[in-house]
Amino acid sequence: MLSSMLVLSIYFIAWAGVHSLLASLRMKRWARRTFGAGVDRWYRIIYILFALATFAPIPLLLLLLPDCILYIMPAPWRWLMVLGQVGGAVGAAAAILTTGAFRFVGLAQALTGQSEEGGPLQVRGLYCYVRHPGYFFSMIVVWLTPLMTLNLLTLYALFTVYFYVGSVHEESRLVAEFGAAYEEYQRYVPRLIPRLHRCYPIRPEER
Repeated sequence: MLSSMLVLSIYFIAWAGVHSLLASLRMKRWARRTFGAGVDRWYRIIYILFALATFAPIPLLLLLLPDCILYIMPAPWRWLMVLGQVGGAVGAAAAILTTGAFRFVGLAQALTGQSEEGGPLQVRGLYCYVRHPGYFFSMIVVWLTPLMTLNLLTLYALFTVYFYVGSVHEESRLVAEFGAAYEEYQRYVPRLIPRLHRCYPIRPEER
């Protein structure tokens, strides 16, 4: 079992490292210098496709590696957890739709040539309550799994660490892009756990 955990950990850490490197401003600037400004319109969609293709072996590893069941939640708790997972999936989808689904996957950039960067900081919807709603709702989906195995526990723990580290990495890029506006947003809105009683005020230009 330890060997399974080790294999999963090594692969996931390698995937996360490459994924973060490709998302960095340094790599985007290198691509722009090497291939020209036109690469901007294709960078996001290639990045998404590469991330999906390189993540694909992880479900296969979960199927093939030795594993053991830690728990299976009985009814009715199982169905309550599944209901929570559905809610988490809806929340994650809502977060993507807030920023634009086509833009999220890179289709908007590929079809129109618009850059991912530029324009004022806009805070809308779920982003008024938490800076990374997609990560928050994704954690709900994974941790409410009613059947938990040792390999799943390993993967989910790695995902949780990655969500936090990934948020730090992403915010360094956003601070570089939006400056003081994003730093104010950071001070007002929590990173991963929302505070529903406190919503970031929407400026008139963001309506």
